[in-house]
Amino acid sequence: MKSKFSLWLPALILATYTVNGQDHPSNNFKPSHEIIYHVVQRSFYDSNGDLNGDLNGLREKLGYLQELGATSILLLPLYQSPYYHNYFADNFEKIDSTFGTMQDYLNLVREVHRRGMKIYMDMETQYVTEDHEWYKDSYGNLSSPYSDFIAYDDSAHTKPSSIVYDLHEFTGYNGITKKLTTVNMNSKKVLDYNISLFSHWVDPNGDGNFNDGVDGFRLDHMMDNLDNKNRWSHLFQNFWSPLIQKVRSVNPKIIFIAEQANWSSFGIDYLKEAGVDRVFAFRIAFEIRNLNKKKLETVCDSTFRFTPTGKNQIVFIENHDMPRFASVVNHNPGKLRVGAVLNLLLGGIPSIYYGQELGMYGGGKSMEWGMTDGNEIPEREAFEWYKSDTGKGMAFWYRDTGPWWTNSNDKPNDGISLQEEKADPNSLWRFYRNLILFRESRETLRSGTYYGIKNNNDSVFTFLRILNDKADLIAVNFSSKSAKAELDMQSVSYQKKIKKLFGNGNVSSARKNTGVQLPPYGFVVYELKNFKHN
Repeated sequence: MKSKFSLWLPALILATYTVNGQDHPSNNFKPSHEIIYHVVQRSFYDSNGDLNGDLNGLREKLGYLQELGATSILLLPLYQSPYYHNYFADNFEKIDSTFGTMQDYLNLVREVHRRGMKIYMDMETQYVTEDHEWYKDSYGNLSSPYSDFIAYDDSAHTKPSSIVYDLHEFTGYNGITKKLTTVNMNSKKVLDYNISLFSHWVDPNGDGNFNDGVDGFRLDHMMDNLDNKNRWSHLFQNFWSPLIQKVRSVNPKIIFIAEQANWSSFGIDYLKEAGVDRVFAFRIAFEIRNLNKKKLETVCDSTFRFTPTGKNQIVFIENHDMPRFASVVNHNPGKLRVGAVLNLLLGGIPSIYYGQELGMYGGGKSMEWGMTDGNEIPEREAFEWYKSDTGKGMAFWYRDTGPWWTNSNDKPNDGISLQEEKADPNSLWRFYRNLILFRESRETLRSGTYYGIKNNNDSVFTFLRILNDKADLIAVNFSSKSAKAELDMQSVSYQKKIKKLFGNGNVSSARKNTGVQLPPYGFVVYELKNFKHN
């Protein structure tokens, strides 16, 4: 099943990134030009044949990430856990052995930094399993040094408190069931432990040289009032802000990214009150996935307007907790292309979920297969390296374990694999790569401010990216039909002669009367010079 994508890439851009007809990775991405690659490392590339994606496999494939145009890697948790996704730890200080050793981790981080890239670690220290030392030693033992580390619902410490969704235990896809509980986030000892833990990953050998340390942390399920229980409230002030400040005293350049637990929020309180640097633009993601022009206009205007200076929104269309975009849009080639354009050109810091660039399928099954994390395996399946979906590195860690395997979305010879798409000049992978290279060539698209532009067509989404006296005008057609629109440019002025940069549409401009014509699911980018607000 081949998707027909027109590349629409100007010859000048192609010439910049091809040598003797061969594609070459761009190795000079600057940190300010960041594009995050969000990866489930267990599903990415297996280096030792045990079917588990691992740290050495990820290191082997850094060249691929740079070839695509990614500048940073966001991992799922690395620490020891009985669950495949490594949330709900039984030891925060040990790396899951299926990923490799501490030395493998250090080798990966150093190589990431040698290439001028960044690496972010996912952290969730709010919950632990029954096998964690804090849980085992403090259960029924009031004299335990960890008696203040675990939240109990009784004075005898025999009733550990539930976690999110009021769960006391959880079953993994492999049938293993473990008791779970919440860490006492009000404890000064817990705060001090977290400061030490995070600081360790920032500078593992404590020598003040951060070439072996992470560049930042994703804070999973971050809340001011944990799980709305009113038992751990004001955590922004009492826990998260002190933690962030202390870790920044180790490395002032460390970056904190919050996954705001309330996905319907803009996350502004996290940026202002908790002191994180970035949040995920969930509301933008939802409207891109819906391709709802009017709602997307509203959420983009609000999201970017309210984000404080110096802080950032991470713009994405997929993550490990959501059905894949290709499944949401039924692998419609035009919609996949529109999603890529919005993901990469809207603003903020773009994040691409592994396999998104291939159009990998994957829809969560909710509780269709029972109360198990196997329901989310479909959106966390093995990256498809080969046409046959067999070969070195395929990370089929879930092989023959349940319905998520027998109903796998990874199919051979379906046009969805890196091998197939690199060979196809009209593939989705090629479109992503060339769009990223185009974005890299435009400072306005990397750093410019988002500014919404109204028009008279409910299927056409138009906006500007503004940087000083320059602006790029982007128009996108959400419809399966050709579209025309008249743009409201009354609030801005610019040089009458405009320049087409990228895309398959056309814009005609007479300053106050600007029109755009777009083919089905088309888009276009134009350069506006001598730009200013009226």
